[in-house]
Amino acid sequence: MKTYEDRNLKPWRAKTFEYMAVNVLGNIPSPLQRKISETYSKFFNHPVSRHIIKPYCKYTYSQEDYLELFQPPQGKTSYATFQDFFTREFKNGIQPKGEFVWPCEGYLCHAGQISAITTSNVKGDVRTPETIFGVEKGEIPQDYFFTNVFLHNKNYHRIHAPIKGVITRIQKIDGDLVVLRPWIYKQNPSIPAFRNERVNVDIVDDYGRTWYLSIVGGPAVGTIVMGENIQLGATVNPCEELALFLLGSTCCMAAPIAPDEIRLNHLVEVGEVYG
Repeated sequence: MKTYEDRNLKPWRAKTFEYMAVNVLGNIPSPLQRKISETYSKFFNHPVSRHIIKPYCKYTYSQEDYLELFQPPQGKTSYATFQDFFTREFKNGIQPKGEFVWPCEGYLCHAGQISAITTSNVKGDVRTPETIFGVEKGEIPQDYFFTNVFLHNKNYHRIHAPIKGVITRIQKIDGDLVVLRPWIYKQNPSIPAFRNERVNVDIVDDYGRTWYLSIVGGPAVGTIVMGENIQLGATVNPCEELALFLLGSTCCMAAPIAPDEIRLNHLVEVGEVYG
């Protein structure tokens, strides 16, 4: 398994980064955060940005034919911008490896039963794990299992259904755009999920259990784009696409079962067996 870059930050550096992310950048009014984000994300939507795709792939991926696994989005024949590469699609789709699968590719940075997940103090407002998913405290059973997968820039950035089931809720929550990188938040890697803008999706599986997903945006994300057929009452199958990110993201899930294997800071892959 691949491991997310090990920062091994000294305590004082970790505290400094967290203070800057949460108390300085995080205290900028949300509209201004969004304006700054939109400004520097324009480069990735400009045609000139396509020239960094091949060097980026060569530097980032050990697999020489990595790009051959994917195709440009929306039926395009080439990557016109870096954003096109960022929202790439698998050429042959994704085949689920089990009944319950991981909804995305990224690094598992936080995991545990809902009852054990740390609360967060956001500008004097103490928020519980249920806050992430936009539900009342106690609505998610305490023995449900929480996971937070951080999607690094190099990861595939589409979110897929982890199960077969029916969508019973879609909720958009406006919020901030604080930095997502989990190595900044040593005590609670899920801090951004408590306060950032996000889209929550509930799916009820064939056993009558609700799976809660929270698709969380961050700086430069700009937009969380939902799939064309993702609506209330729709039936989805494992690995059916739910949404995509335009730069940067994280995905939280509260599930009635725990993963088969829990290895923090290790890569999980979309479509691989969850539990």
